[in-house]
Amino acid sequence: MTEIVLRILSAVLIFPGGVFAIALGLLLKGVERRLVARLQRRIGPPLLQPFYDLAKLMQKETFVPDLADAGLFLLTPMIGVASMSVAMALLPMAGVYTPSAALGDLIILFYLISLPALALMLSGSASGSPFGALGFSREMAMMLAYEGPILLVIVSVALYVGQATGGGVTFDLVTIVRYQINHGPLLLEWRLAPALLAYLAFIPANLGMPPFDIPEAETELAEGPLLEYSGSSLGLLKLGAAIKAVVVTALGITLFWPNGPAGVAGVLVFIAKHMLVVGGLALLKAGVGRMRIDQAVLFYLKWPMLLGGVALVAVRA
Repeated sequence: MTEIVLRILSAVLIFPGGVFAIALGLLLKGVERRLVARLQRRIGPPLLQPFYDLAKLMQKETFVPDLADAGLFLLTPMIGVASMSVAMALLPMAGVYTPSAALGDLIILFYLISLPALALMLSGSASGSPFGALGFSREMAMMLAYEGPILLVIVSVALYVGQATGGGVTFDLVTIVRYQINHGPLLLEWRLAPALLAYLAFIPANLGMPPFDIPEAETELAEGPLLEYSGSSLGLLKLGAAIKAVVVTALGITLFWPNGPAGVAGVLVFIAKHMLVVGGLALLKAGVGRMRIDQAVLFYLKWPMLLGGVALVAVRA
C-alpha cells in the first residue's frame, strides 16, 4: 500500500506530472512564442522567457480587488495546477511510464481536463470585474460547445479498442496504449480518422488559442478572467495553462499515436510529438484572426460534433 502511494505521489509531483510537466509546458510555450514571432518576421523572445516570467511573477505580491471573493479568488489558480498534475500522472508513456490503476481511467481524465476551464470561470466570477464576468460567460459557452465532440472522440476510441480486444468498450488507458503497440497506431485506422480531426479541432479551443481565444480576448476584454490577477496567483494561472497544454496534447498522443521506443529515447520521442503539435498551433496562431463567440460555438456544434458522430457510427457498424 505504501509503495503504491509513493509511486502515485512521484508520478503527480515529479514524472510525468509535476516537475516534468511544468518544465515541458513552459518550454513548449517558449517554442510556440518563438515560432509565431518568426512567422511574423520578428526575432521573438528567448526560448526560456516563460521560465523567467514565471520566476518573476512568483516573487511578486498578489493583490486582491476590493470587490473580489478573496477565498475563491486565491483558491482557483491552485485548482488548475493540481488537477493537471494529477491528469498527467494518469497518462501512459509507451515504454517509459505505466500509471497505477488506482489513479483512474479515461472517464476520470475527461473530468480532470474540464477542471481548469471551470477554475478559470470561477476566477473571473470571483474577481468582481465586469471583464471577468464576460470572460466567464464566454468560457462557459465554449466549454459547452467543445465538450460534446471530445466525448464522442473518447467513446469512439474506447469502443474501437474494446471491440478489438473482445469486450464492449474499454476506458483503460493502458489497454488502449498496449493495443496500439501490438497492432499499430490508431492514427492509421480510417474509421477513426474523423475522431482524430475532431480532436485536433478540440485542442486550440481547450487551450484558449486563436481563433478560439475568445474568453480572454486581449483587445476586447483585456484578458477577461485574468485581468485582476497579479503576482503568484497570476503565475499559478499561467503555470496551470502550461501544464494543460502538455496534458491535452499527451491525451491525443495516447489515443492515436503512443508508439515509441523505451527509456530516454521514448521521452525524447514523446517531446518531439509535442513539438509537432506546437508547430501546428503556431501556424494557426500566426495565420488566423479571432472568431466571434457565436461563430466558434456554431463551428463546434456543427463540424467537430459531426466528425465525432461519424467516427462513432463507423466504429459501431
